[in-house]
Amino acid sequence: MNYISTRRTAAESTDPLAFDSVLLAGLARDGGLYMPQSWPTFSADDIRALRGLSYAELAVRVMSPFVADTIPQDEFSALVAETYAQFDHDAVAPLVQLEPNLWTMELFHGPTLAFKDYALQFLGRAFDHVLGRKSQKITIVGATSGDTGSAAIEACRDREAIEVFILHPAGRVSEVQRRQMTTVLSDNVHNIAVEGTFDDCQDLVKAMFNDQKFCDRYNLSAVNSINWARIMAQIVYYFWAGVHLGSPDREVSFAVPTGNFGNILAGYCARRMGLPVRDLIVGSNSNDILTRFFETGSMVAEGVSPTLSPSMDIQVSSNFERLLWELHDRDGAEVERLMARFRQSGSYSVEEARWQRALQTFAGRRFDDTETKAEIARLYEHTGHLIDPHSAVGIAAARAAKTDPAVPLVTLATAHPAKFPDAVESATGIRPALPPRLADLLEREERCHNLPNELRAVQAYVAGKLAEKDAA
Repeated sequence: MNYISTRRTAAESTDPLAFDSVLLAGLARDGGLYMPQSWPTFSADDIRALRGLSYAELAVRVMSPFVADTIPQDEFSALVAETYAQFDHDAVAPLVQLEPNLWTMELFHGPTLAFKDYALQFLGRAFDHVLGRKSQKITIVGATSGDTGSAAIEACRDREAIEVFILHPAGRVSEVQRRQMTTVLSDNVHNIAVEGTFDDCQDLVKAMFNDQKFCDRYNLSAVNSINWARIMAQIVYYFWAGVHLGSPDREVSFAVPTGNFGNILAGYCARRMGLPVRDLIVGSNSNDILTRFFETGSMVAEGVSPTLSPSMDIQVSSNFERLLWELHDRDGAEVERLMARFRQSGSYSVEEARWQRALQTFAGRRFDDTETKAEIARLYEHTGHLIDPHSAVGIAAARAAKTDPAVPLVTLATAHPAKFPDAVESATGIRPALPPRLADLLEREERCHNLPNELRAVQAYVAGKLAEKDAA
């Protein structure tokens, strides 16, 4: 299995990369995102053979075609088993039935209580394995709207071959999210609060990768979902849900709260691999650029509004480029043209036929803070189930979509309600408690550095910290 950039066609890619190189590179040198040169396919019998496996065993089966021989199979199996052995629930990603045709898959049983753990706990171990074999070191630079940062830090803390710099928008993440990052005092962890939005943080990270001299000098690598390995590991839980609800002999649909598009893109990838996915429903908050695309065929960036679901306060959905590449039959030149237009004007449109192709699988729904709180309250009143505001957007989207009642509909519960206690308490009167291992989180010492939204300032900080490490 080899990988090519979304800004190149297969014919143009004379030097496709193997998985281990893509893992370490993160972003392609031309600014594009890596995608597999071809999709591995699972037959109906292949999918039936996944029944009865543990989550880790199923993960090995689903991810192995993407890794190929870059990690020996026995070592890969051990790495995956170690990844999910530490999760709090025996099922790892349990399914809970909410209504006759509505399920939620709880993706908050990892170390940092968010779905990002399912990929990043794997990613940290994969980095360690590949770097050890190559005798290399890397500098991870990532942007977070709340959950990626803490999951990445937890996965990469105290690893000798990795330095971690995580940018978050100052004042635009929840207190629990912030403290899950800033209270990790490991020597290789560096938190940066940027005076701006998540999109600003993401732009700074991309700019550092696109500065080839800086990127090469400090051997930058990515933990954001621009790194293909993140998407690969998230494909697993779509297969997990599908198999438990009757696949391949039964279709299944998913509703996903999403801002950066990576989580729901993994569902699209599972569909391309043979999982019978009927519908993929995007749940948006007031920052509804994705829902507007599925309504109009145009991607138009607007200002970012702070909401109760801050991890979705995004107007530049990086992972949408991967779907765009697929919708344009992997025409990298056309994708590059559209991305250039978006950078220049903040908008682009796709041809009617390509938009209609997207609508064969995707739909979008939006919910403001009032509607989000109403969904949290409604679910608690009817089921006693507490959910965080992001998961509430996903459940509201599922209920609004009115999909085929014969097809199970799974929503992705992306974060533990205790990560957003103020919103949950405001909606239900109940303040969810953190698990015992995090009970003292709000009293722990913090370490963070505030910086302006300026590339030179961030690069200087990264360079200075790495120079201090080299001198020590």
